[in-house]
Amino acid sequence: MTTDLILQNKIALVTGASRGIGASVAKAYARAGAHVILLGRTIGALEEIHDEILREGGKATIMPVDLLDIDALSTIGPTIFEKFGGLDIWVANAGILGTLRPLAQTPMTEWNEVMTTNLTANFQMLRSLDPLLRASKSGRAIFVTSGVVPRPRSYWGAYTVSKAAIESLVHTYACETAKTNVRVNMIDPASVRTDMRAKACPGEDPQTLPHPDEIVTPFLELASPSCTRHGMRIHVSEA
Repeated sequence: MTTDLILQNKIALVTGASRGIGASVAKAYARAGAHVILLGRTIGALEEIHDEILREGGKATIMPVDLLDIDALSTIGPTIFEKFGGLDIWVANAGILGTLRPLAQTPMTEWNEVMTTNLTANFQMLRSLDPLLRASKSGRAIFVTSGVVPRPRSYWGAYTVSKAAIESLVHTYACETAKTNVRVNMIDPASVRTDMRAKACPGEDPQTLPHPDEIVTPFLELASPSCTRHGMRIHVSEA
């Protein structure tokens, strides 16, 4: 475990924590002293991250939840409060790409799945977690966005629209929490060696991309009690 325990005694919730960026951020938070709540759909994969954190001397709890179950998401805040007494950090990382295809050829079922997972689920979680973040002495909400928002590209329609909407949600929430202890920001991780990236760019050599472990620094900085940034869109290269 790191000796720089900047998140000592903090409670952190990371969505999409079973793999990729979410798993790396969760492990980094645990090394920094936080008790990390690992949220995801795949119990087996969550258990692997959970066990890895425990082997390193960290603290973690598994929370298996399907983001498509909007009603279940409304209970996350009360559940966390009952078990942990509060929440200090929320990393809204989970998301899906959908199928890359022309907008006009996107089935409504797929559009709804992408929008529900990437946007509506985060809105529902915000509603449930907002009281806990406001009650924290240093509430932190960190959303993961994408470079396709400022630079739209063909065939990424549903994903791009969902991420553009998330950015609007972040800016609005930041305005509403400006006079509180909550700090709300978003991170554009750029191209990272993840399963989603491999699906989007199958011809790309993944070894040319940074591993998720290499981009956790801005997530740590934005989660820190000393963070003063608010309402910002941060590219990993700028962190």
